Amino acid sequence: MTELAPQPCDLLIEAGWVVPVVPHGVVLEDHAVAVSEGRILAVLPSAEACLRFAPAQSVARPDAALIPGLVNAHTHNPMTLLRGVADDLPLMTWLREHIWPVEAAVIGPEFVADGVALAIAEMLRGGTTCANENYFFPDVQAAVYRKHGFRARVGLPVIDFPTAWARTADEYFGRAVEVHDLWRCDPLITTAFAPHAPYTVSDANFERVRMLADQLDVPVHLHTHETAQEVADSVKLHGQRPLARLDRLGLVNDRLIAVHMTQLTEAEIQLCAERGVSVVHCPESNLKLASGFCPACALLKAGVNLAIGTDGCASNNDLDMFGETRTAALLGKAVANDAAGFSAFEALHAATLGGARALGLEQRIGSIEPGKEADLVCVDLSALETQPLHHVVSQLVYAAGRQQVTDVWIAGQPKLRDRTLVDLDLDAVLANARQWRARIAEVRA
Repeated sequence: MTELAPQPCDLLIEAGWVVPVVPHGVVLEDHAVAVSEGRILAVLPSAEACLRFAPAQSVARPDAALIPGLVNAHTHNPMTLLRGVADDLPLMTWLREHIWPVEAAVIGPEFVADGVALAIAEMLRGGTTCANENYFFPDVQAAVYRKHGFRARVGLPVIDFPTAWARTADEYFGRAVEVHDLWRCDPLITTAFAPHAPYTVSDANFERVRMLADQLDVPVHLHTHETAQEVADSVKLHGQRPLARLDRLGLVNDRLIAVHMTQLTEAEIQLCAERGVSVVHCPESNLKLASGFCPACALLKAGVNLAIGTDGCASNNDLDMFGETRTAALLGKAVANDAAGFSAFEALHAATLGGARALGLEQRIGSIEPGKEADLVCVDLSALETQPLHHVVSQLVYAAGRQQVTDVWIAGQPKLRDRTLVDLDLDAVLANARQWRARIAEVRA
Protein backbone atom coordinates (compact mmCIF):
# COMPACT_ATOMS: atom_id res chain seq x y z
CA MET A 1 0.00 0.00 0.00
CA THR A 2 1.46 3.36 -1.07
CA GLU A 3 1.70 6.00 1.63
CA LEU A 4 0.18 9.37 0.82
CA ALA A 5 2.63 12.25 0.48
CA PRO A 6 2.41 14.89 3.22
CA GLN A 7 -0.01 17.68 2.43
CA PRO A 8 1.58 21.10 1.85
CA CYS A 9 0.52 23.94 4.16
CA ASP A 10 1.83 27.42 4.84
CA LEU A 11 2.29 27.13 8.61
CA LEU A 12 2.25 24.49 11.29
CA ILE A 13 2.12 25.63 14.92
CA GLU A 14 2.84 22.98 17.54
CA ALA A 15 1.91 23.89 21.10
CA GLY A 16 1.93 22.26 24.48
CA TRP A 17 -1.78 23.03 24.68
CA VAL A 18 -4.35 24.25 22.17
CA VAL A 19 -7.38 25.99 23.69
CA PRO A 20 -9.90 26.08 20.84
CA VAL A 21 -12.74 27.75 22.85
CA VAL A 22 -15.12 25.55 20.84
CA PRO A 23 -16.02 23.00 22.16
CA HIS A 24 -16.46 24.82 25.45
CA GLY A 25 -14.13 23.74 28.23
CA VAL A 26 -11.78 21.71 26.02
CA VAL A 27 -7.97 21.88 26.25
CA LEU A 28 -6.00 19.80 23.74
CA GLU A 29 -2.57 18.69 24.96
CA ASP A 30 0.37 18.39 22.53
CA HIS A 31 -1.64 19.54 19.56
CA ALA A 32 -0.90 21.45 16.40
CA VAL A 33 -2.73 23.84 14.10
CA ALA A 34 -2.12 23.74 10.36
CA VAL A 35 -2.72 26.95 8.40
CA SER A 36 -3.10 27.46 4.67
CA GLU A 37 -3.96 30.66 2.79
CA GLY A 38 -4.70 32.44 6.05
CA ARG A 39 -7.20 29.89 7.31
CA ILE A 40 -7.09 27.05 9.79
CA LEU A 41 -6.75 23.80 7.87
CA ALA A 42 -6.73 21.32 10.75
CA VAL A 43 -6.39 20.93 14.52
CA LEU A 44 -4.78 17.62 15.43
CA PRO A 45 -2.22 15.90 17.67
CA SER A 46 1.31 17.12 17.02
CA ALA A 47 2.66 13.66 16.22
CA GLU A 48 -0.03 13.17 13.60
CA ALA A 49 0.45 16.68 12.20
CA CYS A 50 4.14 16.09 11.55
CA LEU A 51 3.28 13.07 9.42
CA ARG A 52 0.29 14.58 7.63
CA PHE A 53 1.61 18.03 6.71
CA ALA A 54 4.66 19.46 4.94
CA PRO A 55 4.64 23.08 6.14
CA ALA A 56 6.52 25.94 4.52
CA GLN A 57 7.11 27.23 8.06
CA SER A 58 6.98 25.50 11.43
CA VAL A 59 6.75 26.99 14.91
CA ALA A 60 7.17 24.80 17.98
CA ARG A 61 6.10 26.15 21.37
CA PRO A 62 6.00 23.13 23.74
CA ASP A 63 5.62 25.33 26.84
CA ALA A 64 2.91 27.54 25.39
CA ALA A 65 -0.86 27.58 25.07
CA LEU A 66 -2.21 28.45 21.63
CA ILE A 67 -5.43 30.47 21.91
CA PRO A 68 -7.63 32.44 19.50
CA GLY A 69 -6.61 36.07 19.12
CA LEU A 70 -8.23 38.25 21.77
CA VAL A 71 -11.00 40.57 20.58
CA ASN A 72 -11.09 44.01 22.20
CA ALA A 73 -14.78 44.70 21.71
CA HIS A 74 -14.74 48.41 22.65
CA THR A 75 -11.87 50.79 22.04
CA HIS A 76 -11.07 54.42 21.29
CA ASN A 77 -7.57 53.68 20.10
CA PRO A 78 -6.47 57.14 18.92
CA MET A 79 -6.94 58.13 22.57
CA THR A 80 -3.87 56.07 23.39
CA LEU A 81 -2.11 59.44 22.95
CA LEU A 82 -4.21 60.80 25.86
CA ARG A 83 -3.10 58.09 28.29
CA GLY A 84 -2.90 59.68 31.75
CA VAL A 85 -4.04 63.15 30.65
CA ALA A 86 -6.92 63.34 33.14
CA ASP A 87 -7.12 60.74 35.88
CA ASP A 88 -9.21 60.23 39.02
CA LEU A 89 -12.29 62.14 37.84
CA PRO A 90 -15.96 61.20 37.36
CA LEU A 91 -17.10 60.55 33.80
CA MET A 92 -18.81 63.84 32.93
CA THR A 93 -16.12 66.01 34.54
CA TRP A 94 -13.48 63.92 32.79
CA LEU A 95 -15.22 64.26 29.42
CA ARG A 96 -16.47 67.85 29.42
CA GLU A 97 -13.69 69.63 31.29
CA HIS A 98 -10.64 67.68 30.15
CA ILE A 99 -10.95 65.19 27.28
CA TRP A 100 -13.25 67.08 24.91
CA PRO A 101 -11.30 70.38 25.22
CA VAL A 102 -7.96 68.65 24.52
CA GLU A 103 -9.44 66.72 21.60
CA ALA A 104 -10.87 69.93 20.15
CA ALA A 105 -7.36 71.36 20.06
CA VAL A 106 -5.42 68.38 18.66
CA ILE A 107 -7.75 66.00 16.87
CA GLY A 108 -7.12 65.47 13.17
CA PRO A 109 -5.84 62.83 10.73
CA GLU A 110 -2.27 62.91 12.08
CA PHE A 111 -3.39 62.49 15.71
CA VAL A 112 -5.67 59.59 14.78
CA ALA A 113 -3.04 57.83 12.63
CA ASP A 114 -0.30 58.06 15.27
CA GLY A 115 -2.64 57.01 18.09
CA VAL A 116 -3.86 53.96 16.18
CA ALA A 117 -0.29 52.90 15.33
CA LEU A 118 0.69 53.10 19.00
CA ALA A 119 -2.41 51.10 19.94
CA ILE A 120 -1.70 48.40 17.35
CA ALA A 121 1.80 47.89 18.73
CA GLU A 122 0.46 47.62 22.29
CA MET A 123 -2.39 45.29 21.33
CA LEU A 124 -0.21 42.93 19.32
CA ARG A 125 2.28 42.62 22.17
CA GLY A 126 -0.66 41.70 24.41
CA GLY A 127 -2.26 39.09 22.15
CA THR A 128 -5.12 41.20 20.76
CA THR A 129 -5.79 40.63 17.07
CA CYS A 130 -9.09 42.47 16.54
CA ALA A 131 -10.53 45.76 17.83
CA ASN A 132 -13.98 47.32 17.70
CA GLU A 133 -13.10 50.97 17.15
CA ASN A 134 -15.16 54.01 18.09
CA TYR A 135 -13.62 57.36 17.21
CA PHE A 136 -13.44 60.14 14.65
CA PHE A 137 -11.71 60.01 11.26
CA PRO A 138 -12.66 56.38 10.60
CA ASP A 139 -11.14 56.68 7.12
CA VAL A 140 -7.72 57.29 8.66
CA GLN A 141 -8.20 54.55 11.25
CA ALA A 142 -9.11 52.01 8.59
CA ALA A 143 -6.07 52.89 6.48
CA VAL A 144 -3.68 52.50 9.43
CA TYR A 145 -5.21 49.21 10.58
CA ARG A 146 -5.00 47.89 7.01
CA LYS A 147 -1.40 49.06 6.58
CA HIS A 148 -0.38 46.98 9.59
CA GLY A 149 -2.58 43.99 8.75
CA PHE A 150 -4.65 44.37 11.90
CA ARG A 151 -8.30 43.29 12.01
CA ALA A 152 -10.76 46.01 13.01
CA ARG A 153 -14.41 46.96 12.87
CA VAL A 154 -14.21 50.71 12.48
CA GLY A 155 -17.00 52.86 13.91
CA LEU A 156 -18.76 55.47 11.76
CA PRO A 157 -19.33 58.26 14.30
CA VAL A 158 -22.61 60.09 14.81
CA ILE A 159 -22.97 62.82 17.43
CA ASP A 160 -25.25 65.86 17.71
CA PHE A 161 -22.56 68.54 17.67
CA PRO A 162 -19.86 69.67 15.24
CA THR A 163 -16.42 68.07 15.40
CA ALA A 164 -13.30 68.08 13.26
CA TRP A 165 -14.76 65.08 11.42
CA ALA A 166 -18.18 66.52 10.49
CA ARG A 167 -20.25 69.63 11.16
CA THR A 168 -23.86 68.60 10.51
CA ALA A 169 -25.99 65.48 10.72
CA ASP A 170 -26.07 65.21 6.94
CA GLU A 171 -22.29 65.40 6.85
CA TYR A 172 -21.89 62.70 9.53
CA PHE A 173 -24.16 60.33 7.62
CA GLY A 174 -22.77 61.20 4.19
CA ARG A 175 -19.20 60.59 5.29
CA ALA A 176 -20.23 57.39 7.11
CA VAL A 177 -21.64 55.92 3.90
CA GLU A 178 -18.53 56.95 1.97
CA VAL A 179 -16.20 55.21 4.44
CA HIS A 180 -18.38 52.10 4.50
CA ASP A 181 -18.40 51.90 0.70
CA LEU A 182 -14.64 52.33 0.54
CA TRP A 183 -13.94 49.40 2.89
CA ARG A 184 -16.95 47.10 2.43
CA CYS A 185 -15.01 44.42 0.53
CA ASP A 186 -11.82 44.46 2.60
CA PRO A 187 -10.77 41.15 4.22
CA LEU A 188 -9.65 42.79 7.49
CA ILE A 189 -11.60 46.06 7.81
CA THR A 190 -15.34 46.17 8.45
CA THR A 191 -17.54 49.02 9.67
CA ALA A 192 -20.29 49.72 12.20
CA PHE A 193 -22.38 52.76 13.00
CA ALA A 194 -21.09 54.37 16.20
CA PRO A 195 -23.62 56.86 17.59
CA HIS A 196 -21.84 58.17 20.67
CA ALA A 197 -24.46 57.75 23.41
CA PRO A 198 -28.15 58.33 24.10
CA TYR A 199 -27.37 61.69 25.73
CA THR A 200 -25.53 63.00 22.64
CA VAL A 201 -27.74 61.67 19.81
CA SER A 202 -31.28 62.77 18.96
CA ASP A 203 -34.23 60.54 18.14
CA ALA A 204 -34.07 61.65 14.50
CA ASN A 205 -30.42 60.70 14.16
CA PHE A 206 -30.96 57.38 15.92
CA GLU A 207 -33.71 56.63 13.42
CA ARG A 208 -31.32 57.39 10.54
CA VAL A 209 -28.73 55.11 12.14
CA ARG A 210 -31.26 52.28 12.38
CA MET A 211 -32.38 52.68 8.79
CA LEU A 212 -28.85 52.79 7.36
CA ALA A 213 -27.57 49.97 9.60
CA ASP A 214 -30.36 47.78 8.25
CA GLN A 215 -29.64 48.80 4.65
CA LEU A 216 -25.87 48.33 4.91
CA ASP A 217 -26.10 45.25 7.16
CA VAL A 218 -23.73 46.59 9.83
CA PRO A 219 -23.86 46.64 13.64
CA VAL A 220 -24.58 49.64 15.87
CA HIS A 221 -21.85 50.26 18.46
CA LEU A 222 -23.12 52.43 21.31
CA HIS A 223 -22.29 53.49 24.87
CA THR A 224 -25.44 53.12 26.94
CA HIS A 225 -26.59 52.71 30.55
CA GLU A 226 -23.07 53.73 31.53
CA THR A 227 -23.96 55.69 34.68
CA ALA A 228 -26.92 56.19 37.01
CA GLN A 229 -26.90 59.87 36.04
CA GLU A 230 -27.34 58.99 32.36
CA VAL A 231 -30.40 56.91 33.19
CA ALA A 232 -31.90 59.58 35.45
CA ASP A 233 -31.34 62.29 32.84
CA SER A 234 -33.00 60.15 30.16
CA VAL A 235 -36.07 59.62 32.32
CA LYS A 236 -36.27 63.35 32.97
CA LEU A 237 -35.77 64.37 29.33
CA HIS A 238 -37.48 61.56 27.41
CA GLY A 239 -39.73 59.95 30.01
CA GLN A 240 -37.91 56.65 29.42
CA ARG A 241 -34.76 54.86 30.44
CA PRO A 242 -32.18 54.77 27.61
CA LEU A 243 -32.79 51.14 26.62
CA ALA A 244 -36.55 51.71 26.44
CA ARG A 245 -35.94 54.77 24.26
CA LEU A 246 -33.64 52.79 21.98
CA ASP A 247 -36.26 50.05 21.79
CA ARG A 248 -38.90 52.59 20.80
CA LEU A 249 -36.57 53.69 18.00
CA GLY A 250 -36.06 50.13 16.75
CA LEU A 251 -32.44 49.72 17.83
CA VAL A 252 -32.69 46.95 20.43
CA ASN A 253 -31.93 43.96 18.23
CA ASP A 254 -29.13 41.58 17.27
CA ARG A 255 -27.19 44.41 15.60
CA LEU A 256 -26.78 46.33 18.85
CA ILE A 257 -23.37 46.30 20.56
CA ALA A 258 -24.29 47.85 23.91
CA VAL A 259 -21.23 49.07 25.80
CA HIS A 260 -20.88 49.42 29.61
CA MET A 261 -24.46 48.58 30.67
CA THR A 262 -23.81 49.13 34.37
CA GLN A 263 -27.40 50.13 35.19
CA LEU A 264 -29.77 47.30 34.28
CA THR A 265 -33.01 45.92 35.63
CA GLU A 266 -33.97 42.25 35.39
CA ALA A 267 -36.48 43.14 32.68
CA GLU A 268 -33.81 44.95 30.65
CA ILE A 269 -31.47 41.97 30.92
CA GLN A 270 -34.25 39.71 29.69
CA LEU A 271 -35.01 42.10 26.82
CA CYS A 272 -31.36 41.98 25.73
CA ALA A 273 -31.45 38.18 25.81
CA GLU A 274 -34.66 37.98 23.81
CA ARG A 275 -33.49 40.44 21.15
CA GLY A 276 -29.95 39.08 20.73
CA VAL A 277 -28.17 42.20 21.98
CA SER A 278 -24.44 41.84 22.69
CA VAL A 279 -23.11 43.56 25.81
CA VAL A 280 -19.49 44.73 26.07
CA HIS A 281 -18.17 44.68 29.63
CA CYS A 282 -15.43 47.30 30.27
CA PRO A 283 -14.76 46.71 33.97
CA GLU A 284 -11.54 48.66 34.49
CA SER A 285 -12.79 51.85 32.84
CA ASN A 286 -16.05 51.58 34.78
CA LEU A 287 -14.13 51.10 38.02
CA LYS A 288 -11.76 53.99 37.36
CA LEU A 289 -14.57 56.42 36.49
CA ALA A 290 -16.81 55.02 39.26
CA SER A 291 -19.52 54.47 36.66
CA GLY A 292 -20.99 51.33 38.19
CA PHE A 293 -20.87 47.56 37.77
CA CYS A 294 -22.05 45.61 34.76
CA PRO A 295 -24.07 42.59 36.00
CA ALA A 296 -21.97 40.17 33.96
CA CYS A 297 -23.12 36.98 35.71
CA ALA A 298 -26.79 37.88 35.38
CA LEU A 299 -26.29 38.61 31.67
CA LEU A 300 -24.53 35.28 31.13
CA LYS A 301 -27.20 33.41 33.08
CA ALA A 302 -29.90 35.01 30.93
CA GLY A 303 -28.10 33.95 27.75
CA VAL A 304 -26.88 37.37 26.64
CA ASN A 305 -23.73 37.32 24.54
CA LEU A 306 -21.01 38.95 26.65
CA ALA A 307 -17.83 40.49 25.23
CA ILE A 308 -14.95 42.34 26.88
CA GLY A 309 -13.41 45.70 25.98
CA THR A 310 -10.74 47.89 27.47
CA ASP A 311 -12.33 51.22 26.50
CA GLY A 312 -9.78 53.91 25.60
CA CYS A 313 -6.42 54.51 27.21
CA ALA A 314 -7.61 57.86 28.55
CA SER A 315 -9.91 56.04 30.94
CA ASN A 316 -8.32 52.66 31.60
CA ASN A 317 -5.22 53.32 31.03
CA ASP A 318 -4.07 50.38 28.92
CA LEU A 319 -5.15 47.99 26.18
CA ASP A 320 -4.32 44.87 28.20
CA MET A 321 -6.98 42.27 27.44
CA PHE A 322 -5.38 39.74 29.80
CA GLY A 323 -5.77 42.17 32.68
CA GLU A 324 -9.25 43.20 31.54
CA THR A 325 -10.43 39.60 31.30
CA ARG A 326 -9.14 38.81 34.78
CA THR A 327 -10.87 41.90 36.20
CA ALA A 328 -14.09 41.03 34.39
CA ALA A 329 -14.15 37.55 35.89
CA LEU A 330 -13.29 38.66 39.42
CA LEU A 331 -15.63 41.64 39.46
CA GLY A 332 -18.44 39.56 37.98
CA LYS A 333 -18.17 37.11 40.86
CA ALA A 334 -18.17 39.89 43.45
CA VAL A 335 -21.18 41.71 41.97
CA ALA A 336 -23.19 38.47 41.78
CA ASN A 337 -21.90 37.25 45.16
CA ASP A 338 -21.23 33.97 43.38
CA ALA A 339 -17.71 32.54 43.12
CA ALA A 340 -18.86 30.16 40.38
CA GLY A 341 -20.80 32.79 38.46
CA PHE A 342 -18.13 33.72 35.91
CA SER A 343 -15.70 30.88 35.31
CA ALA A 344 -12.28 31.04 33.69
CA PHE A 345 -13.64 29.32 30.57
CA GLU A 346 -16.53 31.81 30.37
CA ALA A 347 -14.10 34.71 30.72
CA LEU A 348 -11.86 33.40 27.92
CA HIS A 349 -14.95 32.86 25.77
CA ALA A 350 -16.05 36.47 26.35
CA ALA A 351 -12.58 37.73 25.37
CA THR A 352 -12.52 35.70 22.15
CA LEU A 353 -15.67 34.22 20.61
CA GLY A 354 -17.99 36.51 22.60
CA GLY A 355 -16.20 39.52 21.14
CA ALA A 356 -16.25 38.02 17.66
CA ARG A 357 -20.00 37.38 17.96
CA ALA A 358 -20.64 40.93 19.16
CA LEU A 359 -18.85 42.22 16.06
CA GLY A 360 -20.72 39.86 13.75
CA LEU A 361 -17.47 38.03 12.96
CA GLU A 362 -18.09 34.74 14.77
CA GLN A 363 -18.07 32.78 11.49
CA ARG A 364 -14.56 34.05 10.77
CA ILE A 365 -12.66 34.41 14.06
CA GLY A 366 -12.89 33.85 17.83
CA SER A 367 -12.18 30.12 18.04
CA ILE A 368 -9.66 27.63 16.66
CA GLU A 369 -11.74 25.64 14.19
CA PRO A 370 -10.99 24.42 10.67
CA GLY A 371 -12.18 26.92 8.09
CA LYS A 372 -11.84 29.96 10.33
CA GLU A 373 -9.24 32.63 9.74
CA ALA A 374 -5.98 32.01 11.55
CA ASP A 375 -5.96 34.76 14.19
CA LEU A 376 -3.82 32.96 16.76
CA VAL A 377 -1.76 33.74 19.87
CA CYS A 378 0.91 31.77 21.73
CA VAL A 379 1.18 32.37 25.49
CA ASP A 380 4.27 31.02 27.26
CA LEU A 381 3.21 29.29 30.47
CA SER A 382 6.69 28.24 31.61
CA ALA A 383 7.29 31.44 33.61
CA LEU A 384 7.35 31.14 37.38
CA GLU A 385 4.21 33.34 37.53
CA THR A 386 2.22 30.54 35.84
CA GLN A 387 3.84 27.55 37.58
CA PRO A 388 2.99 24.94 38.64
CA LEU A 389 0.57 24.36 35.79
CA HIS A 390 -2.47 22.56 37.20
CA HIS A 391 -5.08 24.07 34.87
CA VAL A 392 -4.22 25.83 31.61
CA VAL A 393 -7.28 28.09 31.30
CA SER A 394 -7.14 29.01 34.97
CA GLN A 395 -3.55 30.16 34.49
CA LEU A 396 -4.43 32.08 31.33
CA VAL A 397 -7.24 34.01 33.02
CA TYR A 398 -6.09 34.38 36.62
CA ALA A 399 -2.27 34.35 36.46
CA ALA A 400 -0.81 35.00 33.00
CA GLY A 401 0.16 38.48 31.85
CA ARG A 402 0.43 40.02 28.42
CA GLN A 403 4.24 39.93 28.70
CA GLN A 404 3.96 36.15 28.27
CA VAL A 405 2.62 36.46 24.72
CA THR A 406 5.36 35.21 22.38
CA ASP A 407 3.76 34.96 18.94
CA VAL A 408 0.76 36.46 17.16
CA TRP A 409 -0.72 35.77 13.74
CA ILE A 410 -3.57 37.56 11.97
CA ALA A 411 -5.07 35.69 9.01
CA GLY A 412 -2.01 33.47 9.16
CA GLN A 413 0.45 36.35 8.85
CA PRO A 414 3.04 36.76 11.64
CA LYS A 415 2.66 39.98 13.62
CA LEU A 416 4.71 39.11 16.70
CA ARG A 417 7.54 36.60 16.51
CA ASP A 418 9.32 35.48 19.67
CA ARG A 419 8.14 38.68 21.44
CA THR A 420 9.37 40.95 18.63
CA LEU A 421 6.96 42.97 16.48
CA VAL A 422 7.10 42.10 12.80
CA ASP A 423 7.10 44.89 10.17
CA LEU A 424 6.33 47.63 12.67
CA ASP A 425 8.88 50.35 13.46
CA LEU A 426 8.65 50.56 17.23
CA ASP A 427 11.19 53.41 17.48
CA ALA A 428 9.09 55.55 15.15
CA VAL A 429 5.91 54.75 17.08
CA LEU A 430 7.57 55.79 20.34
CA ALA A 431 9.02 58.97 18.82
CA ASN A 432 5.56 59.98 17.61
CA ALA A 433 4.10 59.33 21.05
CA ARG A 434 6.71 61.58 22.66
CA GLN A 435 6.07 64.47 20.28
CA TRP A 436 2.34 64.22 20.94
CA ARG A 437 3.02 64.38 24.66
CA ALA A 438 4.79 67.70 24.10
CA ARG A 439 2.01 69.07 21.89
CA ILE A 440 -0.74 68.08 24.30
CA ALA A 441 1.22 69.57 27.22
CA GLU A 442 1.29 72.91 25.37
CA VAL A 443 -2.48 72.79 24.86
CA ARG A 444 -3.09 72.13 28.56
CA ALA A 445 -0.59 74.75 29.80
